[in-house]
Amino acid sequence: MLPARHSERLRLADLLPACLTAIVDGTGPLAALPVRKAVVVVIDGLGAEALQARAGHARTLSRAPRLERAESGFPTTTAAALASLTTGSPAGQHGMVGYRVLDPQHDRMLNQLNDLDQVDPSTWQRRPTVFAAASGHRVAPFAIGARKFASSAFTRAVLRGAQYVASDSLRGRFDAARELFDRHDRALVYLYIPELDQLGHSSGWESSAWLEQLEAVDAELDGFSRLLRADEGMLVTADHGMIDVPAASHVLFDAEAALVDGVRHVGGEPRCLQLYLEPWEDPTAVAERWRNAEGDRAWVVTREEIVQAGWFGETDAEVLPRIGDVLVAARKRVAYYDSRDERSMRGRSMIGQHGSLTKEELEVPLARFGAFVG
Repeated sequence: MLPARHSERLRLADLLPACLTAIVDGTGPLAALPVRKAVVVVIDGLGAEALQARAGHARTLSRAPRLERAESGFPTTTAAALASLTTGSPAGQHGMVGYRVLDPQHDRMLNQLNDLDQVDPSTWQRRPTVFAAASGHRVAPFAIGARKFASSAFTRAVLRGAQYVASDSLRGRFDAARELFDRHDRALVYLYIPELDQLGHSSGWESSAWLEQLEAVDAELDGFSRLLRADEGMLVTADHGMIDVPAASHVLFDAEAALVDGVRHVGGEPRCLQLYLEPWEDPTAVAERWRNAEGDRAWVVTREEIVQAGWFGETDAEVLPRIGDVLVAARKRVAYYDSRDERSMRGRSMIGQHGSLTKEELEVPLARFGAFVG
């Protein structure tokens, strides 16, 4: 049985629309004091559980004037989560339904962070962004991030409508946000921090390197928060959390023939496989084989079951074929790899991982500062 959702919590998809509503007419779940300028800081990979465990090293965040938990979308992977944040839509509507997913038209797998130049990113990501809506309300929309992301196909998919401001340093990104606030009467700013996630993957979130980076991020948040004026608000959140998975907990699932029989493509990521089956294969039968083998440490569901449970939100018919026929979402500290696939095996160097439905991956912090506090 899949875990229950926390219906009372804000979700990533709620945040940018709520910021815009607060700026435009002073209403909505984030409205406190009048706000004319808002920045949403996304710290990639910072789960609420990890922040709580390392609170003493992130005093600005952990002692924010208002700190709560929000819920990432499903799957808990950057491509899906950031698209939900910037469009205000669930994955079942914007279509970015995982890390590696099926392009049904060409029967090929796409890495949605790196391969979107193989499709038209403006139509593959199917929903207008909140940035486009902001322009319609005469609120200046901006996205701040690393220079290497400025013109990527993924950026064109999820950040269209925003003016991209590039900076390769943490300090430079926060300085850019301050300058935008100073130059514009009304502004909606998205500020992306990838460094913590990168260190989590390479070293694990429990490593000293990750901890040092958390301290560096927290210091920048402290400095920026002190400069907020009466009509300026800052939200700090994340796209997903992370779990450290030791190599001893890697599962080479192709060693069991019953788990790969009838599987045409393997997508998703190690903590949330999406299995695309041959047309004649019965998803229920494949799911049952996986439950018999892995049901004690993974949620195994068919596409129909997980869509009906609402984890992809209301799902458009055009998006359904992009979702695997069977999904295997880890609920224990394991990760699934296919030893037949060189690209899959290269991923075994990762320590910190995400994608599934555990609270460590799904629950993210939501810290409010300035005009969003009251």
